[in-house]
Amino acid sequence: MAVSAGEPRSDGRFYHIQVKPGEISEYVLLPGDPGRVPLIAEFWDEGWEVSSHREFVVWSGRIKGRMISACSTGIGSSSASIAIEELARAGAHTFIRVGSTGSISPEVDVGELVISAAAVRLEGASLDYAPPEYPAFANYEVLLALIEAAEILNVRYHVGVTATTDSFYIGQGRMGYRGYSSKYSREVISELRAMGVINFDMETSAILTISSIYGLRAGSVCAVFANRIKDTFKVSGEREAAAVAVEAVKILQEWDELKRGHGKPRIYPSLLNLWKR
Repeated sequence: MAVSAGEPRSDGRFYHIQVKPGEISEYVLLPGDPGRVPLIAEFWDEGWEVSSHREFVVWSGRIKGRMISACSTGIGSSSASIAIEELARAGAHTFIRVGSTGSISPEVDVGELVISAAAVRLEGASLDYAPPEYPAFANYEVLLALIEAAEILNVRYHVGVTATTDSFYIGQGRMGYRGYSSKYSREVISELRAMGVINFDMETSAILTISSIYGLRAGSVCAVFANRIKDTFKVSGEREAAAVAVEAVKILQEWDELKRGHGKPRIYPSLLNLWKR
């Protein structure tokens, strides 16, 4: 039986992520690397694989009896936008990117975390959704939960503005093959630093923009693998980013229950005074 090409499915599952409603949580962590999904699940009480198709590896599980999911997005905003579209259709409403990033600030060092408050939209996927003037900003509840989680876990983190690009080399000011560069690539880091931007990644701005447009919640926490100012690189901080993201989901689930219990649509300071862990 043929299905609509406007929302392709295979055996009732959304085509790319191979998931159907009921198989995932309303709260989904979004690593880029498929290999990071089982690493994230190590911080759950239990977990199981739901699907694996192309760059999209999906697991679900439980923490404190509540459901949680993770879905890899691959590299870049285009594939991340597909994941958001299909996960939202499957019932998700809260997303946290759990990624890696390159710092362009001497104060933000390798192995530390960056929690994005907002992002510069230097990628093209979100332009299909909104003009460049539309802001890419983290949902304030997700942002606050990530900060709270980092404080609880006592990890070193920074909060700031991220620049999201489509290309890893030229787009982030690196030399291309055989030493190629462009005027843009030679100037992009200094221009972004002048604006107070602290890091590069390849997915955050699209995830924030699309989620905002759809009335969903999103945030981003990334481990710093590179410091472009100090010219250093090391795969470090990945487990800390995963732990902070999982802890943030626990917090958001508790806050959402608190809101429901008091008939409130959003978190605010005096309501948080009633929060008991």
